[in-house]
Amino acid sequence: MTISVAAVAAPFGRDLEAGFALVAELVAQARARGVRLLALPEAALGGYLADLSGDGTPDLPPALDVDGPEVARLAAIAGDMVVTAGLCESDGAQRYNTAVAVTGDGVLGVHRKVHQPLGENASYAAGDGFRAFDSPIGRMGMLICYDKAFPESARTLAMDGAEVIACMSAWPAARTMSDPDLAQDRWTRRFDLFDAARALENQVVWLSANQAGTFGSLRFVCSAKVVGPGGEVLATTGVAPGTAVAEVDVRGLLDGARRSMAHLRDRRPDAYGVRAGAMA
Repeated sequence: MTISVAAVAAPFGRDLEAGFALVAELVAQARARGVRLLALPEAALGGYLADLSGDGTPDLPPALDVDGPEVARLAAIAGDMVVTAGLCESDGAQRYNTAVAVTGDGVLGVHRKVHQPLGENASYAAGDGFRAFDSPIGRMGMLICYDKAFPESARTLAMDGAEVIACMSAWPAARTMSDPDLAQDRWTRRFDLFDAARALENQVVWLSANQAGTFGSLRFVCSAKVVGPGGEVLATTGVAPGTAVAEVDVRGLLDGARRSMAHLRDRRPDAYGVRAGAMA
């Protein structure tokens, strides 16, 4: 069965009402194009951190409850679509950089960002694992930004049966020696390489959403995309805001990619141990 899936590059800031207005607009546009799964960026509800230096008092986004009215509002907007989005989650005294997957029926899955770049650990506690979940479009997994730099993250989701992985980011251009042309920036190149590699090595359909524009000291690279299980980019926004939409037969694509060389089947876990003293 062929379905439309999409990933967004768009600017989201602190103003929740403005954010929800943009979410509603993006979902309406996607629904008009027949999209069944829409990935919004990391920190779509309330914005990301304005600075990653870890110095001073961080400008924190509003802390939201996964079971609270904001996520319920996101679910109502999603309706018959599956929508993934990032937010700052409140859990008692802790805050987490969190992603949720919702439909009009409620929350399907929750992921707390595990890997924390630069000074992000000054603002958020770290998540503790990766878990796939069932959805109307098939078994899914979610990652947040820097999680995708670690092959074990996506591999764990794939081993848990994820056929589609949505990775939501607030991925900026390089902090030093940044190129004025985002297309030539080395952090844009890394972003794109990770997307292709994670899709290919796990033979999954990969959605990559990202923030756009600027926020505080950060300039985001956009580059939202849909990647097939062979590492081929099926749709991309490039280094501009927009929505990348692709028609995919998830099961057909996965079966084709895994027919002769199945990367999950052909693993050799017995050979992967690190010898004592191999790492300093």
